[in-house]
Amino acid sequence: MRFLRYILLLFCMAAMPCMAQIEETVVDVDDSNVADSAMIDSVARDSIQLPWPQSVQAHIGRLLQSDMFETSQVGLMVFDLDADSAIFRFNEQQLLRPASTMKVVTAIAAIDRLGGSYQFKTELCYTGKIENGTLTGDVYCVGGMDPRFNSDDMNAFVEAIRKMGVDTIRGRLYADKSMKDLNLLGEGWCWDDDNPVLTPLLYGRKDKFMDRFEQQLRDAGIVVEAFSASGRKPEDAYCIVSRYHTMDQVLMPMLKESDNLYAEAMFYQLAASAGSRPATAKDARAAVKRLINKIGLDPSRYKIADGSGLSLYNYVSAELEVRLLRYAYQNRNIYLHLQPALPEAGVDGTLHSRMQGSFTRGNVRAKTGTVTGISSLAGYCRASNGHMLCFAIINQGLLHGKNGRAFQDRVCEILCAP
Repeated sequence: MRFLRYILLLFCMAAMPCMAQIEETVVDVDDSNVADSAMIDSVARDSIQLPWPQSVQAHIGRLLQSDMFETSQVGLMVFDLDADSAIFRFNEQQLLRPASTMKVVTAIAAIDRLGGSYQFKTELCYTGKIENGTLTGDVYCVGGMDPRFNSDDMNAFVEAIRKMGVDTIRGRLYADKSMKDLNLLGEGWCWDDDNPVLTPLLYGRKDKFMDRFEQQLRDAGIVVEAFSASGRKPEDAYCIVSRYHTMDQVLMPMLKESDNLYAEAMFYQLAASAGSRPATAKDARAAVKRLINKIGLDPSRYKIADGSGLSLYNYVSAELEVRLLRYAYQNRNIYLHLQPALPEAGVDGTLHSRMQGSFTRGNVRAKTGTVTGISSLAGYCRASNGHMLCFAIINQGLLHGKNGRAFQDRVCEILCAP
């Protein structure tokens, strides 16, 4: 019966000029295979005479007959960027939780809004006067939510004070966290997850900036007759050093390693770009929604909660992710920053151990996504006919995430293989 359904599916797809609009049906995916090898061989024989992309449609259509889709859902879309047309659609408008493919949405929105030359900044400023080696006044550490601020940057802060001839500080050490609101967690984050802390002043990824700053001042021989407090830098403060990290320096770990803190830092840069202080997640969502509207979709149809995909409140579609990937590809200033930061199949990042076959290794560049019950993949690959493709696959309701990953890998193999 399943084979007869498949023959009918092939017949229907053969009648379609450019894409497969397939009714939801479906095949067996066990712990290691998407479908049994005999049936895959049967598909190969049946579709060997079909031209591209009908052969791709036939193979993916067969995968969608899997028994796993009796208890789970999938949204899938494949777009030919050279032909500028969709070659496969299945539940592409269904709203699903994206998991960490949400980071692709955040990245494209941020590069589009801020530009590839944007920098994450942390400043050191002071007020008062310096006499006989004593700074009588206040020191301000102004946070810009730079997730890469590290020991070298902190050393530069301390060295800047020492080079002014200061050996004693009398006043206050202020943490200026006015860049964003006071919420330390994202909307819809699970309380028992290992969540990053969303503070504008970060040191080594942690909320311990001022403790470390004071300690390093003392270690440098500077007497600190001051106490720490929170406060906003006044307009007349003197800024003596600024430390920067580039858009690319943040994008790489954000996408390659699926770093949630880096994604949320990017999300709040979007929020701050609106000019409001403190920046809020609402501001960031508004920026993402403006881009959704810009690419011709209705932002009211989607739910944007955070920048990393940790939130259970995010709801997007495969179509939205594909339309954004298409927009990025058509805007070279975006693509030149996005593409190198995506995990490379069989090579690095979260795809280093996946898709190591000759057609997919080094060819598929895509962002993975995994939370309980969700597995997703969105990115680019080059087909055997030389066309560049973009795709989005969101599996939801999975008891075993490896089944979703196996399905996604098999789809990519079909897209890349001759």
